[in-house]
Amino acid sequence: MTLLMERPSATDEHEPVEPEKLLDSLELPPGYRAELIEGDIVVTPPPNAEHEGYFAETTYQFNMHGWRVSGNTGLLTPLGRFQPDLTVARRGYFSRDEPGAWRSADGVTLVVEITSSNPSNDRDSKRRGYAAAKIPLYLLIDRKAKETVLFSEPSRADYTVTARRPIDDPIPLPEPFSFTLEDFLA
Repeated sequence: MTLLMERPSATDEHEPVEPEKLLDSLELPPGYRAELIEGDIVVTPPPNAEHEGYFAETTYQFNMHGWRVSGNTGLLTPLGRFQPDLTVARRGYFSRDEPGAWRSADGVTLVVEITSSNPSNDRDSKRRGYAAAKIPLYLLIDRKAKETVLFSEPSRADYTVTARRPIDDPIPLPEPFSFTLEDFLA
């Protein structure tokens, strides 16, 4: 279940709180995560076993090809503060010293989202945010639609190239990866 919190308005009794400050001050139960998506704070519960199976196999394959992967990186995008399921970057990205919990998307090569209870955020808002942040590739593992979608060639508003495949088909990744994700349903 995804919880959506209302934004404070100017008519509230108290002074409105900036969504970024509210996001940073939230105390969540273990495993929950909060993101700021197009001005709304979205709280997502811990993932289920199927979600974690995709996460584990995808992470393993990127690591086997020499790529660094994180599952806890908060990224700043023009459309909010997103925490992708997987962030893939070259060596050195994750050890950069940046202030605060949220990092610049500069240097991120690919992000992966595995749909959960509210797939529309992954399909739409986050896709546009990653494109606006100029992240070269966005891989959506859409469990509800039973497909994978690789978005590439970002513009200011969206990705200009989309490649869809059934969820159990191999996914060839372009440069700089030049390998194929296979059997990640194992």
